[in-house]
Amino acid sequence: MGKIILTGDRPTGRLHLGHYVGSLRRRVELQNSGEFEKIFIMIADAQALTDNADNPEKVRQNIIEVALDYLSCGIDPEKSNIFIQSQVPELCELAFYYMNLVTVQRLQRNPTVKAEIQMRGFTSTDDDALQKKGIPVGFFTYPISQASDITAFRATTVPVGDDQAPMIEQTREIVHKFNAVYGETLTMPEMLLPDNAACCRLPGTDGKAKMSKSLGNCIYLSDTSKEIKKKVNSMFTDPGHLQISDPGKVEGNVVFTYLDAFSTPEHFAKFLPEYSCLDEMKDHYRHGGLGDGTCKKFLCNILEDILQPIRERRAAYEQNIPLVYEILRKGSEIARADAAKTLTDVRKAMKIDYFEDSELIRQQSEKFKSK
Repeated sequence: MGKIILTGDRPTGRLHLGHYVGSLRRRVELQNSGEFEKIFIMIADAQALTDNADNPEKVRQNIIEVALDYLSCGIDPEKSNIFIQSQVPELCELAFYYMNLVTVQRLQRNPTVKAEIQMRGFTSTDDDALQKKGIPVGFFTYPISQASDITAFRATTVPVGDDQAPMIEQTREIVHKFNAVYGETLTMPEMLLPDNAACCRLPGTDGKAKMSKSLGNCIYLSDTSKEIKKKVNSMFTDPGHLQISDPGKVEGNVVFTYLDAFSTPEHFAKFLPEYSCLDEMKDHYRHGGLGDGTCKKFLCNILEDILQPIRERRAAYEQNIPLVYEILRKGSEIARADAAKTLTDVRKAMKIDYFEDSELIRQQSEKFKSK
C-alpha cells in the first residue's frame, strides 16, 4: 500500500495564517510532490458540532468558507479529496467501536483535550473540572473521533502542529490496542510536523497565545490589504524598544516570529535589499538602529506578496459556488467508499460481520442439524 495523508480543519470560521504555515502550505507541497498515493482533506463539521451544538448554522455557513480557503491556497481537487466529515457516516461507527479501547482516565490525561477545555472558558484542567462543567461527551471523546478519521482512510501520514501531537499519540495507542486484540487490521499513522519551528504554533497578533479565532488575534487568508496592514501595525513587539536607537529584543517579538515563519531570501532581495537575510536584520535590531515601523512594513509586504494570489483565486471560486459544492460532493463520495472498505475489515476482525460470514452460517447450521 502506498503512502496516504489525512488532514483537515474544523469549520468554525475562515482559515488564518496559523492554519497556513502550520498545515495548508505544507499540504500543497505534499500534494504536488507525487509522493503520496492518496490525500484526504476533511472539513470536520461533526467535530465542530461537539462544542457548537447550539449554533449549527455557524458550522453550516463555514463549510463553504473553509472549502474556498482550501482551493484558494492551491489544494487541487484532481490530486486531493476534499470531503465533509458528516457525509461519511462510517466514521461514527468506527469511533463507537474504538470507545471500548480507551478509558475515561486516559482521555482526561490527554494534554490537547485539557488545553481545548481551558481555552473554551474552563478555569481548571483538573479531573474534577471535567465533571463539574458539563462538558459534552462528543467534545470529551474528540481524540477517539480523530482516530476514526485517521484510520478509516488508512492514513500513513498526518501533518499536524505540535499542539496536536498528543492526539496522534492517542490514535497510535488505539491502533496498537485494536490490532493486539483483533489482529492486524488498522494502519499505524506517523505524525508530520512543520520543518520550521516558528510554524508549529504561530502566535496571535497580540503575542499572548497561538492564533485563534476565539481570541480575536487572527490574520485571515481572505483579509484585505488594508486589514492586514492594520493588524500588523497593532502587533506586539518589544515594549523596551522605545527609540529606534534602542537595542531591541527579538525573542518574544511577534513581528520577528512572523518573519521567521514567512520571510525568504527572495523577500529581502525584493523588499529590503539592505539585508541579505533575516539574521542580519535581527542583529541590527538587537544592537539598535532599526525601527519597528520598518520591520512591520517589511512584514506587510511579505504577507501581501503571499496572500494576494490566494485572494485572487478565492474571488474566482466565489463566482462559482455550485462548482465548490460539487467538488465537496465528489470528494465525500470517494472518502465514503474508502471508509466503507476499512469498516468492512474492522467488522470482520471484530467478528460482527454476521451476514457476510458464510462459514459461520454453515457451522451454526451443522450444529443445530446434529441435535
